[in-house]
Amino acid sequence: MKTVSIAVVAFAAALSLGACSSSSDTAATPAASTSSASAPASAPAPVETAAPSEEPMTGMTILDVASSADGFATLTAAVTAAGLGEFLGTQDGSFVTVFAPTDDAFAALPAGVLDALLLPENKDLLGKILAYHVIEGNVLAADIVDGDVPTAEGQSVTLKTGEFITVNGSKVIAADVVASNGVIHGIDAVLLPPDVDIDALLAN
Repeated sequence: MKTVSIAVVAFAAALSLGACSSSSDTAATPAASTSSASAPASAPAPVETAAPSEEPMTGMTILDVASSADGFATLTAAVTAAGLGEFLGTQDGSFVTVFAPTDDAFAALPAGVLDALLLPENKDLLGKILAYHVIEGNVLAADIVDGDVPTAEGQSVTLKTGEFITVNGSKVIAADVVASNGVIHGIDAVLLPPDVDIDALLAN
């Protein structure tokens, strides 16, 4: 449990460091990869990460880590509202990588969007959006390469390396928090699938 606590604290600290470094011209982010992506960009500069543990945090799932770290209260509530707690909280031997929006990322959504998504009648749409943040496998930042990668939602996200790692343009601000069932990378914006119509959501 001591290792778990240290890892969670490191994650929260890395979020703060990442957020600060994102506004600096000298800040950088390490690269990460999946088997379906293309060749990596040349020598991307290193970034602030959460100093991942050498082994998965025993008994600490992705949902456990998100629930324990500062800055992910909205994500945790959204996962619960969408009924995805079992998916991200399971330890059945499968591994996923989650690009996890911070509380600030959710707050930056257009006015009314988050409240609408959390309504029971929009549970399926919320689940679709959250699944768009998940890719298969245990993908650390150092393994990411440029390319399109399929998500659990079915459509692909575009990963890019360089000065920063980005996912559909959203910046990775805290990388490599390893849980017992995968890895988390904190990002600074909520990813919306291409076929999600926010205006239609707000009109209902």
